[in-house]
Amino acid sequence: MAAIYNFSMTSAPKVQASARVQPAAQPLVTALQLGQLLKAARRRRKLSQASVASRLGLSQNRISYLELHPDETSFKQLLAWCSVVGMELQLGERSALIDSDTKIEW
Repeated sequence: MAAIYNFSMTSAPKVQASARVQPAAQPLVTALQLGQLLKAARRRRKLSQASVASRLGLSQNRISYLELHPDETSFKQLLAWCSVVGMELQLGERSALIDSDTKIEW
């Protein structure tokens, strides 16, 4: 029997003077969710698409496109992008809490 894995992203620890709560790990089962998480993390850091693009060696148009079509992001780009927006990737076995009716794209 093949193992099923859960791909989740969590915000990297960040020391802040304020008591703002960091977002919890977020399980991903669709490409659209990945795009939404990357965009939200960029906005939380108050980064423009252009500033993320320059750090990744891409154009602003490409960042905009990848936020809408994250399934076309390479793994190398994803790791670098996560670093820029203060996120990390974690892999683990799929939780039984994920709704079995959810369409899994990956």
